[in-house]
Amino acid sequence: MKMKFPVEAFASIETPFYYYDVDLLKATLDAVKREAAKYEGFHVHYAIKANYNHRLLEIVNQAGIGADCVSGGEVRAALNAGIPAGKVVFAGVGKTDKEIALSLDAGIFCFNVESVPEIEAIERLAAERGVVAQVAVRVNPNVGAHTHANITTGLAENKFGVNYEQLDAVIDVIESMSHVKLIGLHFHIGSQLLVMDDFIALCCRINELQELLVETRGLVLPHINVGGGLGIRYDFPDRYPIPDFEAYFATYANNLKLHPGQQLHFELGRSLVAQCGALITRATYIKNGTCKKFVIVDAGMNDLIRPALYDAYHRIENLTSDKPDEVYDVVGPVCESSDVFCKDRRMPSTQRGDILAIRSAGAYGEAMAFGYNCRELPRAVLSTDI
Repeated sequence: MKMKFPVEAFASIETPFYYYDVDLLKATLDAVKREAAKYEGFHVHYAIKANYNHRLLEIVNQAGIGADCVSGGEVRAALNAGIPAGKVVFAGVGKTDKEIALSLDAGIFCFNVESVPEIEAIERLAAERGVVAQVAVRVNPNVGAHTHANITTGLAENKFGVNYEQLDAVIDVIESMSHVKLIGLHFHIGSQLLVMDDFIALCCRINELQELLVETRGLVLPHINVGGGLGIRYDFPDRYPIPDFEAYFATYANNLKLHPGQQLHFELGRSLVAQCGALITRATYIKNGTCKKFVIVDAGMNDLIRPALYDAYHRIENLTSDKPDEVYDVVGPVCESSDVFCKDRRMPSTQRGDILAIRSAGAYGEAMAFGYNCRELPRAVLSTDI
């Protein structure tokens, strides 16, 4: 199913705003649950950083999916949406004492830990509460990924995780503690990955590491967390509204050598929510330059920063014009030269007041919006509101 736009209803809503197609979101959640359920011991956690809109989180919770959090605020958002603490994992290189305490008090399932100092902080705070914190060590597998350099996370040069060669010493530290229990290993190599070979490479590295742990320590951990990273098709959102979860889960099932009873965890974000969302904006002015024609819209880089931050592609559709195509740069009103959504894009001839949809914006859109130039944050409208 493809995303539906109630264009007539949009005419009475002040732009810019984020629009979410609830039917498409639910269909996507059903698909990920169905494909994961084909394999025993597969668990999906939604990466809240992609979009923490409370009403979307409630729908995720209703689907029975857990949460992957990278801040205390995200832990709180998950719990407030009804996601059980026992389905919450908490990652991040810089967890503060306050965030750790919040998570311990809530009784979350697992901390994905990334350094010895962090483990020591968790031990101290857990001891103060008389509890045992479950942890999974995030291992930096030094596996490259075919994606933008800013969203590659699995190389030795990245800030994330414990380097492959340091794992043995980190396990020694954990085993010396009374209030931290090692239950697993955590990995994540990057985001917006469409080539299954990247995930196969990760599987091979995990297989090597598991064999080494058995040989040297006789250690088999009950949980393996492979992170997320599955991408979407920004170029053809209607042709591929739901990612290929079948191929994604099958890749792990066929290439990762799990020990009997081991549970496998996934942290999917973008692939669950990106295609159900769009940034809806109006053309404010059409400006003819000497070598360019500009559509100046009322949404800006503060509403959707991905094109400015990553030079990211988003399909842009004029929902109210069926005129012959012209070539435009679509730009926003923010006082920065980087406030550009696209350059030299063909789209129907556009006039002041036309309604445009910037597609595939359900992930890292509303969540990354900010108030630069004292601009108001965009509101969220769900299809069930109209």
